Amino acid sequence: MIDSLMPVIVATIALFAGALVGYYVRQSIARKRAGTIESELQKKITQTKKTVEEMLAKSKEKIEETEKKSYSDLEERQKVVLKAENRLFKKEEEIEEKEKTVNEKEKEISEKLEKLKEIKKDLDVMKEEESKKLEKISGLSKSQAKEELMTKIEKEYEAETLERIRKLEERGYDNYERKAREIISHAVQGYALSQTQEITTSSIAIPSDEIKGRIIGKEGRNIRAFEKATGVELIVDETPGLVIISSFNPVRREIAKIALDRLLKDGRIQPARIEQEIERADQEITKKIKEAGEAAVYETGVLDLPDKLVQILGRLQYRTSYGQNVLDHSIEVAHLSAAIAAEIGLNVSLCRKAGLLHDIGKALDYKVEGSHTDIGGKILEKFNIDKAVISAVKSHHEEYPYESLEARIVQAADQISGARPGARKDTLEHYLKRLEDLEDIAMSFSGTEKAYAIQGGRELRVFVHPKDVTETEAHKLAREIAQKIQQELRYPGEIKVLLIRESRIIEYAK
Repeated sequence: MIDSLMPVIVATIALFAGALVGYYVRQSIARKRAGTIESELQKKITQTKKTVEEMLAKSKEKIEETEKKSYSDLEERQKVVLKAENRLFKKEEEIEEKEKTVNEKEKEISEKLEKLKEIKKDLDVMKEEESKKLEKISGLSKSQAKEELMTKIEKEYEAETLERIRKLEERGYDNYERKAREIISHAVQGYALSQTQEITTSSIAIPSDEIKGRIIGKEGRNIRAFEKATGVELIVDETPGLVIISSFNPVRREIAKIALDRLLKDGRIQPARIEQEIERADQEITKKIKEAGEAAVYETGVLDLPDKLVQILGRLQYRTSYGQNVLDHSIEVAHLSAAIAAEIGLNVSLCRKAGLLHDIGKALDYKVEGSHTDIGGKILEKFNIDKAVISAVKSHHEEYPYESLEARIVQAADQISGARPGARKDTLEHYLKRLEDLEDIAMSFSGTEKAYAIQGGRELRVFVHPKDVTETEAHKLAREIAQKIQQELRYPGEIKVLLIRESRIIEYAK
C-alpha cells in the first residue's frame, strides 16, 4: 500500500517543490521589474521637473517683459492725457476770457439800447408835438397832409416816372424780342414743312349733267342708298358739271368722295354697286388713316403711343383748320416745340409729344360735345398719357392755366405754325369781326377820336386830340389799350398799338 502510494507522494512533493521554486522565481523576476520601472519613473520625474523649471523660467521672463512694456505704454498714455488736460485747461481759460468779453459787450449793448429807447421816446414825443403844431397851422389832419403831399409828388414826377418805365420797357422788349427771334429763327430754320396747307374739297366734277339723273336713280333710290351708306348729304342741284358732298365728318366725306368718283368712272350706279364701292373706300381710308398716323409718329420720333391713339391721330389727315391740314400742322408744331425746348434747355421729348398731340381733339370734335382742347384731354387721359403732356394740350389755347414752361412753348409753336404767311386762310366774316373788335376796344377809351385796324389786324392806329390827352397820358393810354386787347381778344402773333397825338398850329398871313 505504501509502495503504491509512494509515486503519488513523490509526485505531490515534486509538484509542491516545483510550485515553491516557481513562486520564488516569479518573486525574483517581479522584484527586478519593479526596480526597473521605479528607476524609469524616477528618471521621468526628474526630466519633467527640469522641463517645468525651464518653462517657469521662460514664463517669468515673458511676464517681466510684458510688465516692462505695459509700464512703458502706460507712461506714454499718461503723457498724452496730461497734454490733453493741459490743452483743455487752456481752452477753458480762453472760453472764460471770451465769455467775460461777451458779457461786457452785452452789457454795453444793453446800455446803448436803453439809451436809444429813451432817445426814440423823446423823438416820438417831439414828433407828435410837431405834428399837432403843423395841423393847427395848416388846418389839415395828418392823413390829409400825407395824401396832399403824395398827390403833389406824383404829379411832379409822373412824367419822369412814365418816361423811365417806357425806356425800361423798350429796353427789355428789345432784349426779349431779339432773344425770342433768335430762338424762333433757329427752330424754324431747323424744320421746313414741305406743304403748308392742303385744300380739301367736297365737290365732284361730272362729265355731263345727264350723269346727275343716274346718280339720283329711279325714284331717288341711288342717292338714298348712297347717303344711307356714307352718312353724308349728296347735293345734286342745278349747278352745271358739279355734285356737292356735305358732311361734318371729314372721314365720311372723303369716303363718299372716293366711292362716288369710282362709281362715275365705272358707270354702273346702282344700290348694290354703291355698297361695294363704299365698303372698298372705307377700307382704303382706314388703311390711309393708319398709315398717316404711323408716318406722323415716325417723322416726329414719338414712338411710344398706343396703336389706337395713332389711329385717331391719323384721322387729322382729313381735318383742316382755316385751310391748313391739321396733321401737317401738328407735325410742324411738334418739331418747332422740340427745337425751341432744345434752345432754352427744357424737356424736348415732352414738348415734341405735346406738340404732336395738341390738336388730337379735332379728330373727334364733330361727334363729341366740347372744345377740341377738352376732347383732346379726355382722349389722352383714356390712354394714360403723361399728365404734363395732357396739361400742355389743354392749355395751348389758354382755356386752362399753364402748369409748366413746356406748355407755353407748345402754345407759342402752335401760334407760329398758324400765323406764318400762307399757313391758314381766314374767312371774310371772321376777319372783319376781328378788325371791328380791335377798333371798338380803342374807341372805348375816353380821349380817342379815331381808330383804324390795318395790316390785316396786325397794327392798330389810335388818334387822340392833344387837348384831351397829355403827352404823359398818351403813353399810359397806349399801354392800357394793349393790355385790354391782350385780355379780351384771342389772336396769333402780336398786335402793334400805335397811338398818334398830333398838334397842328395854323396861322394865316394876310
